[in-house]
Amino acid sequence: MSKVIRPPFIGPAVFSYGFRPFFLGAGVFAVLIVPLWMVIWSGQIAVRGPFSPLDWHIHEMLFGYTSAVIAGFLFTAIPNWTGRMPTRGWPLMALTALWLAGRLAVAGALGLGQVAVMVADCAFMAAIGVMVTIEIVAGRNWSNLKVVAAVLLYLAANITFHLETMIAGSAYYGRRLGFAMVVMLIGLIGGRIIPSFTRNWLVKKSPEPGALPEPFGRFDAVSLGAMLLTLLVWVVWPMSMPAGVLLMLAGVGQGARMLRWRGWRVWSSPLVLMLHLGFGFIPAGLVALGFASFEILPAAAGYHLLGIGGFGGMTLAVMMRASLGHTGRALQAGPALTLAFACVALAAVARVAVPVPMGLWIAAALWTVGFGIFVWRFAQVLTLPNPARRQPNGR
Repeated sequence: MSKVIRPPFIGPAVFSYGFRPFFLGAGVFAVLIVPLWMVIWSGQIAVRGPFSPLDWHIHEMLFGYTSAVIAGFLFTAIPNWTGRMPTRGWPLMALTALWLAGRLAVAGALGLGQVAVMVADCAFMAAIGVMVTIEIVAGRNWSNLKVVAAVLLYLAANITFHLETMIAGSAYYGRRLGFAMVVMLIGLIGGRIIPSFTRNWLVKKSPEPGALPEPFGRFDAVSLGAMLLTLLVWVVWPMSMPAGVLLMLAGVGQGARMLRWRGWRVWSSPLVLMLHLGFGFIPAGLVALGFASFEILPAAAGYHLLGIGGFGGMTLAVMMRASLGHTGRALQAGPALTLAFACVALAAVARVAVPVPMGLWIAAALWTVGFGIFVWRFAQVLTLPNPARRQPNGR
């Protein structure tokens, strides 16, 4: 595939590439949303939107924060997949406005009814799905159509969440379906980028790097298919023996995938190691949900291992690496970024291991500090032009 020559972008740098507005937005949102949740949880303010406080918290972590990271990743990766021009300029501005409108609508700030809130919130991922499909089809990159399917299922989970709250008052099925789809996205995308980045680092480190990670293959496809079946059983029938057994087996399967990626060999590269550690919360969370099906552990343990450690840790690691790499900076974490990831990982452990309310407050503080470091470190990186491309006029 020939390399596309990209003309210089003359608009605001923050809208020059997909990762910039969405990674920045996700980081700022992560810093604000958890302290706000703690204020709501402690009863100091009330949620004005259509959801109960707990549903609002779950929804905004699943479909608010996470959707921004997914959009940033896709609009950065797809030009590499297809060889086509990246989405930038006014389309990115419009998509960012859609994402912000969804957050305001769900919070009740726009004064909309439930149906209008659903439309405002779901419009963002619907637009992402359409644009991603157009790009992949135009680039004839048929192998990545499975990513489109995952995105559309993620959108379906969000619609289910809204409809269920309208009908039943709370989104039990929508909540589980949302978790299931994000787990699948991380399993699919993480299973491609983690062994690839690990291999690249090992080869660069030594001309004779020894055992290398196994690339995405039949074992990964089978384990992902089994995990999808498992998660669908869990969505429909969570407190059952079949769900419990299948969840534990799925966790073991994802753990086996991790062993094939040789993560223990990259301990001296925190930026690569973070990806392995973040993904490690996925099998841990699946096993914890399996124990919850037998009422051995609370379901909250599995949810938070997946949500804080898996979703939060993996997305933070991906955002840091992509933001450094795509702005021409060295792929080195340094003490600050290493601390940021450690805070989020420890937040997951604290939320599960320390009793409520202390564990809740500790986890919230660690999460906020971790993402606060990310925003502090990357606010200018994401809003200013790449250093090598700066012109005397600031472009």
